[in-house]
Formats: sequence, structure tokens, C-alpha cells
Amino acid sequence: MTVTLDKPARIRPRLPHSVGLDRLLLFLAVLLFWQALTWIAGPEVITSPFATVRKLAAIITASDFGGHASETGRAFAAALIISLMGGLVVGLVLGSRRLAGEVAEPLLVALYSIPKITLYPVILLLFGLGVSAKIAFGAIHGIIPVALFAMNAVRNIRGVHVRAARAMRLTPFQIATYVLVPATLPEIVAGFRVGFALTLLGTLIGEMFASQRGIGYMLIQAMETNDTGTIMALALLLVTIATAASWALLRFDPSLHKQH
Repeated sequence: MTVTLDKPARIRPRLPHSVGLDRLLLFLAVLLFWQALTWIAGPEVITSPFATVRKLAAIITASDFGGHASETGRAFAAALIISLMGGLVVGLVLGSRRLAGEVAEPLLVALYSIPKITLYPVILLLFGLGVSAKIAFGAIHGIIPVALFAMNAVRNIRGVHVRAARAMRLTPFQIATYVLVPATLPEIVAGFRVGFALTLLGTLIGEMFASQRGIGYMLIQAMETNDTGTIMALALLLVTIATAASWALLRFDPSLHKQH
């Protein structure tokens, strides 16, 4: 009796044009869903996509928008640098020291689970009203997830890779370049993506509660006057910025390039 073995099915990599088509279909589905919500709830509750884009164009071209955007941009940039660099350093140090990591991880998770708005009075007492409070409030939102992702990235490095590099007598710089960075980069990039979004959220919340300028201040003013068009337009602007930044960071993920 002859036994024939079936050949394993070959998995074809997804072509770039199919990925682009999926993105286009997703974008169109979101627009249709958005428009359907406008028809159901009414423009007083949710403005249509076209009306939102038109309102956003009017806001961006207004004379005072540049000052608000500059205020938010300066605070967010400083908070983002603190979140990403501070979280990366903390995560790498804790990940390379097993005992310190095991002690610090529950504390970091507990701090991460606390609603950050409860800490805002403390931030105001320490930094006062102004840009410093917004920077601090944005940084405390993003630094912990970046640290947790970086710590887990170091922990997940397989010891055999480091031992093999040492057996080949690679220098510390070569080990870091060819072993540590490629092994930890995917999780670190994921942490940066989360940290970017949360830092932006924290900066905006800081502007909403104690500021006279900035996009967050514009949002709270629109909420107080029930200006649905401005709320939707600014939300669209922030979603666009966050999506573009997430896509840009995703390009640094080596696992994504391997799939294509």
C-alpha cells in the first residue's frame, strides 16, 4: 500500500496593493458608519463627515489657531520626550535587573491603573498653572506604559542569543547593535505608539482644566457652549495626528517588514 503525503499549503504573503485596498475599504466603511450615525442622531449630536471637514478647515485658517496649536505643540513635544526617553531608560534598567524588575513591575502597574485626573491637584501644587503642569501631566500618562513595554522587551531576549554573541567574541557595541536592538525593537516601538497617544491625551486634559490657550482649551470651550461642530472638528484633527504618528512608528517595526 502506497501512502501519499499531502504537500503543506504554501502561505502566500499579502501583496502591498491588497493591504492598500483593505485600508481604503476600512476608510470608506468608517465614513459610511459616521454618516449613518449623523442621519440617525441628527447633525446637532454628530455632524456629518463633510461638515466636520469644512469646520476643521475654518478652524485651521482662523487667525488665533496658530497660537493655540503652538501652545499645545510645545507642551506635547516636551512631555513626549520625557515619556519616551524616561520610560525607555527606566524599562531597560529594570528589565536588565531581574530582582528590581520584579519588585517595580507591580508598582508601575498599580500606578498605571490609577485615574490620572485624581493626581492633577498634586501636579498643580507642584508645578503651578502654566506649561509646566501640562508637560508633567502629559508625561505621567505616557512614561509608565513605555517603561513596561521596554522592560518586557529586555526580559524576552533569549539568553542563547547573548551567549552566542559572546562566544563569537562580539564587542558590547556589536552585541547591542546586532542582538539587543533587533530583539527589543518591536516591543519598544509598540510602547512608543501607546506612549504617544497617552501623552497627547494627558497634555490635552491638562489644557482643558488649567489653561487659557491650546487645543484642549478650545475643546473645553466648545463643550461648555455645546458647539458640536467644533468638538467633532478638533476630534478629527487629533485622531488624524495620532493615526499618522502611529503609522509612522509602525514603519520601524521589523516584524512588519518580514511579513511583506
